[in-house]
Amino acid sequence: MKQAENQNMAVTTTKIHLSGLARKLVLDGLLEQEAAEKAHQDALKKKTPLVSYLVENDIVPGDKIALAASQEFGVPLLDIKSIEIDPDITKLVKEDLVQKHHALPIFKRGKRLYLAVSDPTNLLALDEIKFAVSMNTEAVLVEEGKLAKAIESALDDADGGLDDMDDDDLDDLDGLEVAEDGDKADDDDSEVDDAPVVRFVNKVLLDAIKKGGSDLHFEPYEKFYRVRFRIDGVLEEVAKPPLALTRKIAARIKVMSRMDVSERRVPQDGRIKLKLSKSKSIDFRVSTCPTLFGEKIVMRILDSDAAALQIDQLGYEDAQKEVFLENLHKPYGMFLVTGPTGSGKTVSLYTGINILNQVDINISTAEDPVEINLPGVNQVQIDEKTGMTFEKALKAFLRQDPDIILVGEIRDLGTAGIAVKAAQTGHMVMSTLHTNDAPQTLTRLQDMGIQAFAVATSINLITAQRLLRRVHPDYKKAVELPKEVLLDEGYTEEEIKEGFTLYEPGDGGDDCPSGYKGRAGIYQVMPISDAMKRLIIEGANAVQLADQAAEEGVWDIRKSGLAKARQGVTSLTEVNRVTVE
Repeated sequence: MKQAENQNMAVTTTKIHLSGLARKLVLDGLLEQEAAEKAHQDALKKKTPLVSYLVENDIVPGDKIALAASQEFGVPLLDIKSIEIDPDITKLVKEDLVQKHHALPIFKRGKRLYLAVSDPTNLLALDEIKFAVSMNTEAVLVEEGKLAKAIESALDDADGGLDDMDDDDLDDLDGLEVAEDGDKADDDDSEVDDAPVVRFVNKVLLDAIKKGGSDLHFEPYEKFYRVRFRIDGVLEEVAKPPLALTRKIAARIKVMSRMDVSERRVPQDGRIKLKLSKSKSIDFRVSTCPTLFGEKIVMRILDSDAAALQIDQLGYEDAQKEVFLENLHKPYGMFLVTGPTGSGKTVSLYTGINILNQVDINISTAEDPVEINLPGVNQVQIDEKTGMTFEKALKAFLRQDPDIILVGEIRDLGTAGIAVKAAQTGHMVMSTLHTNDAPQTLTRLQDMGIQAFAVATSINLITAQRLLRRVHPDYKKAVELPKEVLLDEGYTEEEIKEGFTLYEPGDGGDDCPSGYKGRAGIYQVMPISDAMKRLIIEGANAVQLADQAAEEGVWDIRKSGLAKARQGVTSLTEVNRVTVE
């Protein structure tokens, strides 16, 4: 009896001595005691602040942590987006100290320096910075996610960020680093030793990044040459350089990408790393293709920030997110993401991998190409020329004690067969397919030669997705549509009765010509239920599978799009553009 009392006292003591912020989160019901202890231990192992660990792993939302910390420690809570930070203030503290303590100077009053922090219990940061700058320091609480972005932006500005670059910077822009070895290419070819061409190409690359483009198209025609950016999924013409520069522009880009400048008859692939500052660089994946009037060049912007997105930023509805996360954490089975090229499949997979990427999990990926580097993940570049195929990579992974295997794309029966076998033998397999919706994926795998029983027993979840443009919040305008039109579009009587406002983009002038800014995902998140498995084994077609999914409450992509329009995120016109076949 006495021993049991002592054990209870020990447990109680553990709870009492949990660190202040963790204890507050437990008391507020935001975190279980065991989860708090595990998070504390894992954060120590990874040498990362507890707040950062909780937010990065989607354990507790950043805004709730900030509010709880403010109440517990009496530290004022600030929305850092609402203030303009003076770059001269941020420079008062050295970059290494800012990064080490995750503390950003935001303003000063006399001999007192105010530091934005996400964890007010980090007294070491206040003391060390106080000693370094010879000023008294005081903490101001900022939500973790917002603080991380503010620190990144401040450090970029201190290095001379993208927005500070002017025409004089275009000549010496460090844009010749190559992803494979980081060496600079030799720019001694006579065709590209032309300052105006160098400046033009550099400016186009910077403009594409500033405008949020995803792809750049350099296109030669018989009587003109044009450059287009794909912004929010739509191509826009941005420049028409002289036709005489066709070969010089192509040669310049090929030199930057370490391609063979003299070879113009066959397609080539390359890569550029454009260094914008000490802490910020952008990768471009470059592809050339000979056409009638010269080489067309397409460049895909690979921004590593996209791979660090949290799941809440992807646009899943609450019920869809719950199903996504539940199946993501299953120990084995297949987790498939489908959709056309440019629908955000890679970002969804990377988001899932980032959630799963822990020190006790072995993750291997086979990708063609490896677009974004993921620290802690073993990434393999597929290269058909050397014989490194998806099939060979998968066979190698299975001999290397994997927990999670990511296959960039299932393209053939060989890859599909090994992926299914891996999923059936205790591994989580994540991959993509090019199909229009989730039910069609099930029949597509059978068309490739996978037996119906294997499909039914190996797949846990299929997510189909599209990206649609968001209406700009400052320029959107409300529209009224008759009930008959809303019913015809797919809204239900109940939804119309509850009432909602639809918006269309307004004229944003030079600031936002299209009236749209950014994109959001719409999804069909379809778990494979027992009823669905029976239908697959019985040889049901895609229509029958879709009907069963609808009976189980799975939204199709159209319904998800209509929900986004109802929420004011996008317009009905945009939903129709993306979802009407």
